[in-house]
Amino acid sequence: MIYTVTFNPSLDYIVTVPNFTVGKVNRTEKELVLPGGKGINVSIVLKNLGMASTVLGFIAGFTGEEIKRRLVEQKIDTDFITVANGMSRVNVKLRSNEESEINGMGPDIDETSLSQFFAKMDLLKDGDVLVLAGSIPAALPETMYRDIMERLQKKKIMIAVDATKDLLCNVLEYHPFVIKPNNFELGEIFGVELTSQAEVITYAKKLQERGARNVLVSMAGDGAVLVAEDGTTYQSPAPEGKVVNSVGAGDSMVAGFIYGYLAEQNYENAFYTGISCGSASAFSENLATKEEVEAVYRNIAK
Repeated sequence: MIYTVTFNPSLDYIVTVPNFTVGKVNRTEKELVLPGGKGINVSIVLKNLGMASTVLGFIAGFTGEEIKRRLVEQKIDTDFITVANGMSRVNVKLRSNEESEINGMGPDIDETSLSQFFAKMDLLKDGDVLVLAGSIPAALPETMYRDIMERLQKKKIMIAVDATKDLLCNVLEYHPFVIKPNNFELGEIFGVELTSQAEVITYAKKLQERGARNVLVSMAGDGAVLVAEDGTTYQSPAPEGKVVNSVGAGDSMVAGFIYGYLAEQNYENAFYTGISCGSASAFSENLATKEEVEAVYRNIAK
């Protein structure tokens, strides 16, 4: 079974405002309300590809109930823990001449709720897949991802981590199956600016030396790189297409990588399926459908 964790889910209110002007009354041209959060996005894309998963995390208030309702409506399994205080966040994403975001805080997560979450982690079995994605609320310890992996280290669980800075670096000693920084996040870890795929490969290998089995690095318009545990390295330019929406593209890449690997048990297919999913979502108003992913995949030069 595949499980995705989103500690701080959201309702994403996505608005298109032509020529947004600060300090003025602006009217929307288009609106979308979607369940959001990196792990949730992974589960949605997996569902679109025909692969089931269960969404884990914390919800609160009427916004939390709406997140759950919308996922159930999409026939995505959820196993959220409902917390008493606060409300699940609303994230506003503004599309205009530039993309801007205002992200909410999220609910307070108490010790009892956290204990309930770890009890769910203890039920995972050998052969399961776990996706840890995104930031964590301020109420949780900064070592949260590390704590989870330490708890699961004796089980044969395939763990993917999509996080930044210490959240990512702290898990490397537990050998995650795949990590997915982008080139800016990778450079930030080492205090350098990475502008070419060759530079990215050099530093991705450093993370591999520190424990990651596979390092998948997205580079937006410059493509992507995979340094795989079998010694192979894959590089690809970005597929051609018009970027409509960058939200969820990285999460889609994670979903595609997992789907591609589980489907054929090889890293080449995982890499190119990941790129296809990420790009298809970027080229779409919403997260990629299977048809959109297949269309991009056919046009990638391997």
